[in-house]
Amino acid sequence: MTDRAPRVPANAAGNPGRNGIKTAMVLAAGLGERMRPLTEKTPKPLIEVGGKALIEHVLDKLADAGVETAVVNVHYLADQIEAWLAGRQRPRVLFSDERAQLLGTGGGVVKALPLLGRRPFFHFNSDSIWIDGVKSNLARLADTFDGAAMDALLLLASGTASIGYAGRGDYFMRTDGTLSRRAERDVAPFIYAGVAILSLALFDGAPADAFSLTRLFDRAEDKGRLFGLRLDGVWMHVGTPDAIKLAEDAILASAA
Repeated sequence: MTDRAPRVPANAAGNPGRNGIKTAMVLAAGLGERMRPLTEKTPKPLIEVGGKALIEHVLDKLADAGVETAVVNVHYLADQIEAWLAGRQRPRVLFSDERAQLLGTGGGVVKALPLLGRRPFFHFNSDSIWIDGVKSNLARLADTFDGAAMDALLLLASGTASIGYAGRGDYFMRTDGTLSRRAERDVAPFIYAGVAILSLALFDGAPADAFSLTRLFDRAEDKGRLFGLRLDGVWMHVGTPDAIKLAEDAILASAA
């Protein structure tokens, strides 16, 4: 296994705008249980890190990448998220309402597909933040994505170069960029950073009820159509209250 990035396809050159990645799905419906007690009255996407709500970090990166429309799903304390984002223009925000039923990371996207259009789109967890390296990681994803070969291209962080993460990793990456998910007792070098480009083909035959997106990632892996790209920079796993200060310290250090 290796951490070498996949070869950039010749037909995928250019920035996100030229590649047509104009839409994004932002997952903001979760209960934020590991972030309690902060999330007892505030939804996790509105928890501030470095003076900015987590979801604002996400939307600002999408705006910088040329994304025009972001679909945000809402469930827990949905009114707060809708009020916070009301009137945002870059990107324009549409809401996918899951108040009646929380649909999981997969079912939430399926419900929102009519709002996402007919082209590949960025998929973003609302707590995914990082410090970019020389080039925007969203631009690198868009440059690398090849819909003829890929159903999903995941942004992967190194477990040894991330902040606030103490797990066993998620994926191994082969020299051609294809991924294999770690077995239960293995330790893998890469963590799914909660950001990807997904094609509509990934959702062919997907159920309409609640399910995890990893179910579709596994299916794409079986077909050889699940790829990864190593994040250039520092990824911050803001999953608990204690992780907030670690992330804020890293942001301050990067600006020094």
